[in-house]
Amino acid sequence: MPGASKVWLITGSSRGLGRAFAEAALAAGDRVVATARDPGRLQELIARYPEHCVALPLDVTHRDAVFQCIEKGIAAFGQLDVVVNNAGYGLVGTIEEHSEADLRAQMETNLFGALWMTQAVLPHLRARRTGHIVQISSVGGVGSMPTFGAYNASKWALEGFSEALAAEVAPWGIRVTLVEPGSFATDWSWGSMRFAAPMPAYDELRTSLFGTSQVPWDLSHQAHDTSASPEVAARELLEHVNRETGPLRLLLGEDAPVQVRTLLDGRREDYLRNPRFQALVAR
Repeated sequence: MPGASKVWLITGSSRGLGRAFAEAALAAGDRVVATARDPGRLQELIARYPEHCVALPLDVTHRDAVFQCIEKGIAAFGQLDVVVNNAGYGLVGTIEEHSEADLRAQMETNLFGALWMTQAVLPHLRARRTGHIVQISSVGGVGSMPTFGAYNASKWALEGFSEALAAEVAPWGIRVTLVEPGSFATDWSWGSMRFAAPMPAYDELRTSLFGTSQVPWDLSHQAHDTSASPEVAARELLEHVNRETGPLRLLLGEDAPVQVRTLLDGRREDYLRNPRFQALVAR
């Protein structure tokens, strides 16, 4: 119910948006099951909220561990109301540059991690006939960009199954939200970014996109990030979760709507190059 205290489970809570979501929920008086590969990084949060926060170790790519984590989370506070699938990372590289290991690891975390969490929590939410599954997607789940194809693919797949999921679970009063953030001052482009082994053939492309052909890029740039604070995103997410209804896709950040409109306009223009689509629009 809107305004009632909630129990959150948030993956990837040790830093970035995940940490901001956990901090905001706790500050609002909610309880949080915070997960991370290294739960030791959450000790300061637990020290501040000892009665409202528990930390659990979790690698979302391990399906059995995910199901066990859900059971432990329920045991900690008696229920789960909001599950935020935040764990993920970016991967830079052209399609030709990616190894099999690169691609499988990207999908295991960004796609299958969220899928396992969703499957694990649904029996609990269906039994209670309430709940909210929040999938952290991206504006990159709407369009694509050269050298981010693997990341885009993982987010497009996340969006695809989540849109179907929303219709499947609505009869039980379960909400699904696809969060599409724009730019925020996190370490997503730095500490959380991984890179394929570069091929010289794509040096010119990388230079045109990033101002350098070298990857990984200079990490010192992170000190000059002027993007919005992740606390802004957390506040907007809490407001959305506490409303009775809302859109399936939630845009976070001032730049997100412009990016999405540009991407959708480009897709529409491409469809208009098809004679059959032109004829349909002209009717």
